[in-house]
Amino acid sequence: MAYVKTTLDEAALPAGGFAQRWRHWDKSAIVWLVAIAVLVFLVVNPLLRLFVVSFQDANGAFTLANYAGAYGRSRYLEALLNSLILGVSAGALCLVFGVPMAWALSRTDMPFKGLVWVAILGTFIIPPYLGAVGWILLAGPNAGWLNKAYVALTGASSGPFNIYSMPGLVLVVACYSFPYVFVLTKSALDLVSSEMEDAANILGAGNLRTTWLITLPLVLPAILGAFILVFLEAIALFGSPALIALPARFHVVTTQLWQFFEFPPKIGLAAAYAMPLLVITILLFWVQRRITHRKGYVSLTGKGGERRPVPLGPWKWPMLGWCLFVCTLSFFMPLVVICQAAFAKAWGRGFSLDNLTLRNLVAVVVDNDLTRTATLHTFLYAGTASLIALVLAMCIAYITNRNLVNRHVGSVLGFLTMAPFVVPGIVLAIGFYAAYTQPPLVLYGTAWILILAFTTRFLPIAYVNSNAAIRSINPELEEAVRTLGGSRLTAIRYVVMPVLKRSMAGAFILVFIPATRELSTAIFLYSINTQVLSVLLFDKSDEGNFEMLASIGLVLVVITVSLILLGFRLMGRDFMLRRTTVA
Repeated sequence: MAYVKTTLDEAALPAGGFAQRWRHWDKSAIVWLVAIAVLVFLVVNPLLRLFVVSFQDANGAFTLANYAGAYGRSRYLEALLNSLILGVSAGALCLVFGVPMAWALSRTDMPFKGLVWVAILGTFIIPPYLGAVGWILLAGPNAGWLNKAYVALTGASSGPFNIYSMPGLVLVVACYSFPYVFVLTKSALDLVSSEMEDAANILGAGNLRTTWLITLPLVLPAILGAFILVFLEAIALFGSPALIALPARFHVVTTQLWQFFEFPPKIGLAAAYAMPLLVITILLFWVQRRITHRKGYVSLTGKGGERRPVPLGPWKWPMLGWCLFVCTLSFFMPLVVICQAAFAKAWGRGFSLDNLTLRNLVAVVVDNDLTRTATLHTFLYAGTASLIALVLAMCIAYITNRNLVNRHVGSVLGFLTMAPFVVPGIVLAIGFYAAYTQPPLVLYGTAWILILAFTTRFLPIAYVNSNAAIRSINPELEEAVRTLGGSRLTAIRYVVMPVLKRSMAGAFILVFIPATRELSTAIFLYSINTQVLSVLLFDKSDEGNFEMLASIGLVLVVITVSLILLGFRLMGRDFMLRRTTVA
């Protein structure tokens, strides 16, 4: 019996009575149509509403006053310039941090590579805004550990470090963004064989000259792509700039957008001011994709592409020192001071046995109703968002991979599913605020606006993993079920889902982890009844309660570590680092 594949394009009911037509119609088409409708609801509606609101006044009439207001004041333009300076500076510093580390771990015989890997993974674990808290405790102008140590050692009246400055903000952003450079550069270096380097060595070039003239030019597209990615990450961050730039009395784009939401919120002005950030992000992301998707920078050989580590001789110790120095800035020192503050009665008194206490952690986990409720909200919202994102991503990935729609529609669906990756969280939040604070669907003040925003924000992560998982399943397995009389839904239930269980669990974790830490979206959409831990942590920084703030951050880190250990068992040791190459 010939097998006929039913697609959405072929979903018309066959001739005959209604009951007969309904019996023969592929019911899975309903699922796919609902998934497409939900995708449009989550992605298209907020962004379209954001664009429309930028041209509307308070009465809904067309106006250009929002754009005139957004770019007619010098302090707004100064914030935009500060963001560009931050992006370029942080990107350059990330190259200085990440490229030598990638080369050392990929191409050399440097010792203790495992320790460096653990520290880089630790940098992923620490949320950027928690890292900023660690650096405030380290380099605050008066009570920071580094300044106090300097005063104690030199007898000076004050220390030289001030984290509340543009250089301080650049350092903090670079410390938690350089892993993007590291992973992308190392991935490219791992593809380059040693034969061209051997040829250069035979012709008399030393290891350093060979690296500069042969190895790094081969991976230059990956390095440039990583720089663009870091630039986009830096200009879209909210937490670190809010903790450091605002006390330093300067703004960047994200903190200025936050100011527009002070009562009464200036949503039209915020939408207009967010447009350049969105345009810059989309343009540079397109450039980054064009650069990193080029395959010509990988050397081709007729042999097996063997890679041999470059012997560094005595220089392996300075290289190890550089790697450990960067890891100390990004992971070891911030984590130590965060732990000290979390277990301290008063963090400014330094470490001593009589200053140790569990009171802060007990208050976060057990006693304090606010933190306990925020913890519950964090798990509930992140878990629900992860589940919705996973189901939606699986549906869209199945539609596009099984050709249930024509090729052009499939391309559009894939584009829409990945589109949130190029939308900064703060811009997406403004779009949700504009779309769902007025009829016909009012979600602001409810948990659902946060859940749906988290779903949209991290939908690309779920889609990339779902797409790869479904591609790994041979369609002939499902066709066999259809041939034996089963429906498409039956084939999915008994063939596809059991095979994908581990991949789905891993994808759930990959979405759940960033959702529990998301601040840029939550800070604009939460209400007093829907507060989550990331927002609570930000609020505690305004109070100066660093002991409680560090305890909340430590709880987040412990949760993340537990999930990562589970992810190791499901998806392998590098699953957390895959998040950097989601696109």
